[in-house]
Amino acid sequence: MITSYMQDNPSMFVSRASKFLLSVLVLIQLLPTQLLAQRSKSPWQTLTGEAPLVIARGGFSGLFPDSSFNAYSFVASTSAPDAVLWCDVQLTKDGVGICFPYVTMYNDSNVQEAYPKKKNSYLLNGVPTQDWFTVDFTSRDLNTVFLTRGVLSRSNAFDNTQNVISTVQEVASEFKPAGFWLNVQHDAFYTQHNLSMSSFLLTVSKTVIIDYLSSPEVSFFRNIGGRFGKTGPKFVFRFLDKDDVEVSTNQTYGSLMKNLTFIKTFASGVLVPKSYIWPVKDQYLLPHTSFVRDAHTAGLQVYGSGFANDFDIAYNYSYDPLTEYLSFMDNGDFSVDGFLSDFPLTASSAIDCFSHLGSNASTQVDFLVISKNGANGDYPGSTDLAYTKAIKDGADIIDCAVQMSSDGIPFCLNSTNLGESMNIVQTPFRNRSTTVPEFNSLAGLYSFNLAWSEIQTLTPAISNPYSRNFHMFRNPRERSSGKLVSLSEFLNLANNSSSLVGVLINVEHAAYLREKQGLDVVKAVLDTLKESGYSNATKRVMIQSSNSSVLVDIKKQSRYETVYQVEETIRDIQDSAIQDIKKFADAVVVGRFSLYPISASFITGQTNLVERLQKFKLPVYVETFRNEFVSQAYDFLSDATVEINTHVTGAGVSGTITEFPLTAARYKRNRCVARKDTPVYMIPVRPAGLLEIVSPTFLPPAEAPNPVITDADVTEPPLPPVTAKAPTTSPGPLPTDKKAPNGQTRVTLSVFLSAFDVVLASLLLL
Repeated sequence: MITSYMQDNPSMFVSRASKFLLSVLVLIQLLPTQLLAQRSKSPWQTLTGEAPLVIARGGFSGLFPDSSFNAYSFVASTSAPDAVLWCDVQLTKDGVGICFPYVTMYNDSNVQEAYPKKKNSYLLNGVPTQDWFTVDFTSRDLNTVFLTRGVLSRSNAFDNTQNVISTVQEVASEFKPAGFWLNVQHDAFYTQHNLSMSSFLLTVSKTVIIDYLSSPEVSFFRNIGGRFGKTGPKFVFRFLDKDDVEVSTNQTYGSLMKNLTFIKTFASGVLVPKSYIWPVKDQYLLPHTSFVRDAHTAGLQVYGSGFANDFDIAYNYSYDPLTEYLSFMDNGDFSVDGFLSDFPLTASSAIDCFSHLGSNASTQVDFLVISKNGANGDYPGSTDLAYTKAIKDGADIIDCAVQMSSDGIPFCLNSTNLGESMNIVQTPFRNRSTTVPEFNSLAGLYSFNLAWSEIQTLTPAISNPYSRNFHMFRNPRERSSGKLVSLSEFLNLANNSSSLVGVLINVEHAAYLREKQGLDVVKAVLDTLKESGYSNATKRVMIQSSNSSVLVDIKKQSRYETVYQVEETIRDIQDSAIQDIKKFADAVVVGRFSLYPISASFITGQTNLVERLQKFKLPVYVETFRNEFVSQAYDFLSDATVEINTHVTGAGVSGTITEFPLTAARYKRNRCVARKDTPVYMIPVRPAGLLEIVSPTFLPPAEAPNPVITDADVTEPPLPPVTAKAPTTSPGPLPTDKKAPNGQTRVTLSVFLSAFDVVLASLLLL
């Protein structure tokens, strides 16, 4: 069971239920009341002018089984102190009210295993439905049934026999929520089975404070209205999909939404799918509707539903759920009055820490936001559009991974292999592919195979790192937008920006290019920097490489900052190796998993790598941060901001290298991180905390420890001299049987396509 999750809170993850309950109650009672006063004082466009409400649907149901003890307790240790607990009320055969997601039980429990022969068939809203129904079981029967994940794409690691089904009274008494919301979805169905939801609610209200009561049935409110007296709950009419039919009026919800004055006769608020407010077509936002303003005019509060960090959201949000929340409350036109969320932490931080920041909000936490190929999550990487957006989004440093064309022009692109970042299959250059064993055993079209003028004719392709396994795509409308830029153009773009702190230039494969292609990338970079006026520029210039020989060479020839990149995932670096690194590097880049190693998508601990490197006065930059929730360990709660916060305030990194600079830049300005009493939703996660409550059968297997960097891993021989290369013939496409300058036979089109089939499949236009 859970007492607290975030890193700095006491009494974490005790196992016994008695300790769990005691700790949760203490935590809830001791959450400082000043947090409520610290809520944003900015004017809100809600009906009452107050900040929107956070409603935790079934608790923290984005991680734990909906309505489980773990889910409800996790809200207190991660979310706003005034967060409301949501309970979907179902009735059992003996009239007991339980918190369970649906009247049907198969999807959210192990009921099939407990009672394999009790499947039944009933009419549910006029539709014949086969399932296990709560009305067929007494509350005692359900003692052997436990809750499981209801969304199959979520982890089943928390499905266990501790997830007992709780009654409404048990949830209220154990957690004493600041607000308690009961949702009644099928009142008419229970009436057909001689069960009275109204009688249950009136009885339970004598011992349980019900703050909000919602239902999608008009007849339910007509029957129960006035029976609670003046101190009863707020009635909230729940709208379902527009084409669904409300059972008592026989009208669609789309029709009912046009008659809000009628809704006001029995309800003080409405709960609507978020598409009622921000419609979406082809996963892009359409202009927002006037629904919120219309409802406010009618005197109705508006609560939005369907918010979850791990659901598909509009491409406009760049896979950042925090951005989605802000669009519903901080858009200048309206604000919803509350959010029904599976991840209440994100809603809490959006409201309290990030709302109404404004473009001129001051920096609250000091670290560098470094782009990865520009805003690579929104546009094809290393293009003019990607860099322009990175600057607009607030990056401190924009980066250029330098590649060399055959005619010696340095330009920006993530990979030497053009096929990894460009659409090349249908180009006239496809039969210029070569096999370069130093890079790949398969044939590829490399930057040094083409002149810069030829490369400029290629169409860029947006990176889709999670398209194959998760069918997640980035900004399809812009999948081929933008143009590549030379290093000179990149430097001029950066120089013209008043907001940028500097640039980072990544240099790789210098030895190969000198020996095999007759190209000196180090000289090309230094010459271009000088020609672009960076010798005496005020902007910082950082040159990064995973090769110490490159940085040694640059140190000899310039005073630019040098950054050593550790490509592999490690757990430590020997002191002697760090001392060697200090001779040629001013900072170090490591991967995220070198700080927080993971297994089966769970954090297994934290290394002291940052602390050790900073002890030697070496800043540590961490790569690569992405917004897609599948890129993050479960511990980060499908929230990119939680991951950034844990690395910055938890591990103390000096900078983040990210494909979505906006998320990191906005985090720097959030008002919560600098508070004396940091709210729980802005505290770093506790490393390996979730593993302490994972079901034993789902614990990830022990893995071999990551390696330690030694002197031998760091030390390299000097760069070789440039070896002159015989000039090539005409730059046009070569016949497939003609010898290349290096003596290799050009491969045929069929061979080229087969070699690139795997690499390019995810990059083809959709």
